[in-house]
Amino acid sequence: MAKKTKVVEVVPYDPAWKSEFGRLREWLLEITGDLILAVEHVGSTSVEGLSAKPIIDIDLVMESYEVFPVIVERLSQYGYVHQGNLGVEGREAFNREQEDGFMKYHLYVCPKDGKGHQEHIILREYLRVNPSAAREYEQVKLDLAEQFRYDIDAYCEGKTAVVHSILQRAGYAGATQEHHT
Repeated sequence: MAKKTKVVEVVPYDPAWKSEFGRLREWLLEITGDLILAVEHVGSTSVEGLSAKPIIDIDLVMESYEVFPVIVERLSQYGYVHQGNLGVEGREAFNREQEDGFMKYHLYVCPKDGKGHQEHIILREYLRVNPSAAREYEQVKLDLAEQFRYDIDAYCEGKTAVVHSILQRAGYAGATQEHHT
């Protein structure tokens, strides 16, 4: 099978992202609601007015890793495959190959105090209340999408410095130079 080429596309904010997250949230609560604390809309699509790749990022927030094996089993019953942490501490990625009627999304399972989840929430909240930081981040993403149209890894790596800078400005002491999606 030939490897798919991922085209990096950053598009203007779409209000439909919020309602699509709502549909996904309900679906994921049906599957895991008794095992998790929250379903969080994170990433650029969660920041009103911010251009983004049209992919919804979702954190399923668990109390601790004690319940994680049960979550993996439950999600697997619905076609989700655990992909590991993909290089980001405190964030377990899941993939679903079959068409499920939703727009494209990334699903992560995170402990409530995990680094990956904390960074997602801090970044989202900071961008929501700091329009200049949101515009700065947006411009970096637009520039990177143009420069690395066919290289998602370079695009993501290119965002690392600005994400790190924004997390520091938000007062997050744990900001590192990790790969951000």
